Amino acid sequence: MPIQSLKGALRIALLVAIFFAGVWSQSSGVIEDFIFYLPDVQFLAVQHLWLTAISGGLAILAAIPLGILLSRPSMARFAESAMQVLNVGTTIPTLAVLALSMSFLGIGTVPAVFGLFVATLLPIARNTYAGLKGVSPALMEAAAGIGMSPAQRLLKVELPNALYVIFAGIRTALTINVGTVPLAFLIGAGGLGELIFTGIDLYDPVMMLAGAIPTALLAIVVDAIVATTAFLVVPRGVNPSRA
Repeated sequence: MPIQSLKGALRIALLVAIFFAGVWSQSSGVIEDFIFYLPDVQFLAVQHLWLTAISGGLAILAAIPLGILLSRPSMARFAESAMQVLNVGTTIPTLAVLALSMSFLGIGTVPAVFGLFVATLLPIARNTYAGLKGVSPALMEAAAGIGMSPAQRLLKVELPNALYVIFAGIRTALTINVGTVPLAFLIGAGGLGELIFTGIDLYDPVMMLAGAIPTALLAIVVDAIVATTAFLVVPRGVNPSRA
């Protein structure tokens, strides 16, 4: 079967499946149940995004300078050891990190932000370090040859050429962050996890999906926003999607 015919058949099958799913949801009353939870979804989605914005923003502010510092020649012997320390945040399960932070910081937003911050740190720092170390030595030699200072080389040569890799790390980190925030409900920080875990406890699939589906959509939206920002910010010669 030609590829175009196969794609056409799959598209028709998808449309038919969506149609029958819509008919089933309308006849079973699922849509009305979702509408019932809509005010809760709106309120908790704001909490969810707030937790992501604070923890993700702090991770970006801390991880990018850290990655830059570790990429300097004078820090070469410490770089990998530092990365292994940061790797602890991803090696330890996020729920355990949240539990540990709750033990020291109590219950609520503060320990949740700290735990999410720790879990988000490594991808950004690692990609910043890798992006800067991956800049062509020929570019660095040319920049030094025209008399650029180390700071000028960093700002005008290294960072522009590393931006695509740095944004890839931010994109990964924030998407993971959005998917991890529901666990923050378990330590009293709110978010869409309230619907997910309460729905599981009450064996209420609609309540659970009312939290799970918006969480997945938020992850997709955040990923799209970061990808669009990268497309607009990263120089044309560095961004493969604009080549």
